[in-house]
Amino acid sequence: MGSRQIMKTGVVEQLTPVIRRIIAPNPSPMTGTGTNSYLLGRGGDLILVDPGPLIEDHFAALIGALTGAERISSIVVTHAHLDHSAAVPRLAQMTGAPVHAFGGATAGRSPVMERLATEGLTGGGEGLDLAFQPDRFVKDGDRLVAGDVQAEVIHTPGHLGGHISLAVEGALLSGDHAMGWASSLISPPDGDMCAYMDSLDMLLTRTWHLMLPGHGPEVRHVAERLRALIMHRQSREADILAALGHAPGTPHALATRIYHDTPAALLPAASRNVLAHLIDLAERHLVLSESNCGPNAVFSIP
Repeated sequence: MGSRQIMKTGVVEQLTPVIRRIIAPNPSPMTGTGTNSYLLGRGGDLILVDPGPLIEDHFAALIGALTGAERISSIVVTHAHLDHSAAVPRLAQMTGAPVHAFGGATAGRSPVMERLATEGLTGGGEGLDLAFQPDRFVKDGDRLVAGDVQAEVIHTPGHLGGHISLAVEGALLSGDHAMGWASSLISPPDGDMCAYMDSLDMLLTRTWHLMLPGHGPEVRHVAERLRALIMHRQSREADILAALGHAPGTPHALATRIYHDTPAALLPAASRNVLAHLIDLAERHLVLSESNCGPNAVFSIP
């Protein structure tokens, strides 16, 4: 994928003439090297994308990245997970910059996910920022401007219903929707596998020279990576159907059968991904559930 192998937290990296990256010091199995914050623009007004966690060193690095007469004039949050949004209130108060996002943590849920949430399905504890609310709501096709730089908003539901990506001069700022080092966690009712796959297909209709994800290194061969992510999910779906062909099972039981090399600490996340596939398969009438499509339901082949 042509990605960089060495990534350092707190360092300002000039990735394109108008995009800088600062990595937060919050590495983990779920965040990779840490959350990537991006500054868009060149002198004067700048757009800050995903301020990240409220860690003092990262906060100082973001402010320290500004030079000369530069100022943060807009803040954009790709989605309301705390590792992307926790620093927003403090930065907004300090800079006076309005906060742009699709909506709060549960915005953009599909009717299927709204129904499942009403029926009692809850998330898997992935760090939703339930207190987050933007100052300004954005939608697909909106454009944010900083000087002579424009960032186009692309609604990419899947990881969350309100997840957005940005297009900036041929570069795709993909948030947690598409990454080079790992696949995205899809955890219903906040995550939606059907929407996720549709969003990947939509991104493939456009030409990108660079992808800059919310975690991990940049990706140069963008279409190749997007196709690989689609094929990975299609392969996982086939694995689930094959496992159900042997015996019915809960999402957790199926995950333990399918994710052979996954560390025990990551099995809960794997189980949520399996549940997302099962809900999608149930909506397509390819699997049955003995009860509501929840984490404890037993699924089978019709």
